[in-house]
Amino acid sequence: MRASHADRERAVDVLKAGFAEGRLPQEEYEQRIGRAYQALTHGELQMLVADLPQGPVPQSQFAPRPAVPPAFMPAPMPVVAPTNGSATGALVCGILTPVTWGLTSIPAVILGHKARAEIRRTGERGDGQAVAGLILGWLGIGGWLLFFVFMVMVGIAHL
Repeated sequence: MRASHADRERAVDVLKAGFAEGRLPQEEYEQRIGRAYQALTHGELQMLVADLPQGPVPQSQFAPRPAVPPAFMPAPMPVVAPTNGSATGALVCGILTPVTWGLTSIPAVILGHKARAEIRRTGERGDGQAVAGLILGWLGIGGWLLFFVFMVMVGIAHL
């Protein structure tokens, strides 16, 4: 397709911008300008400007910029280790100890010790839950032991 005078001027503008940005040396710039004014087709003009940006180059051409300013972007979520399931089980069993009359005390203690060992090995979260389950479990076991000792003492006293 034949090039118009406006097409040649657009190509010259691209060459001027390339020269101003330091992409073209003086001699090459002058040669390309001369060839641009003599060009008869769009193909000839395209060959002159093919290695130059065809408009404003974004400043962050290598990293995409978000459309929203960073101040309004949500904070990145930190990578959080999962919570150990045994620790959660220990806490639940420990909390249920008074409701179940101490039947969940032993599972609370077992799960609490198991959870603490797994947490040390894997780096998971939940150490506080495991310790709370252990404490509640041992309190339940201790309460039953006191109850049995008291009952034995009462039984001996009545003899």
